[in-house]
Amino acid sequence: MASKQELQVAQKRELERKEETTIPARIFVPSADIYETKDGLNVVLEMPGVDKNSVDIRVEDDVLKVDGKLDFSKYQGLQPLYTEYNVGHFSRSFRLSNKIDQGKIAAELNDGVLSLMLPFAEKAKPRSIQVS
Repeated sequence: MASKQELQVAQKRELERKEETTIPARIFVPSADIYETKDGLNVVLEMPGVDKNSVDIRVEDDVLKVDGKLDFSKYQGLQPLYTEYNVGHFSRSFRLSNKIDQGKIAAELNDGVLSLMLPFAEKAKPRSIQVS
């Protein structure tokens, strides 16, 4: 007889910033999965409730920074009876190696899941060398 498995709930990690913020909201680190393909890296981030117009993605000094802002007006006037899902903004950073072609990074947001495509630079892709 198989034993029952309990549902495990992953806790959101709150961003621990060293600098002060002027945003009166909590900021969370979105959960991420990173997959490597022959063409590059795919980064998948969970940012529920974030609209594509509220996502800021930029590269500065070889650091990819992703920020997602929630529209808190959707939550005004609601009285929670029970909550497991904390509401807040999202922020995550990744240091990029020189193997990534920073000029060709692409992003897509569907149903609160942000997918980033980080293509390898041509010099980092495997290639065959012809023998003469």
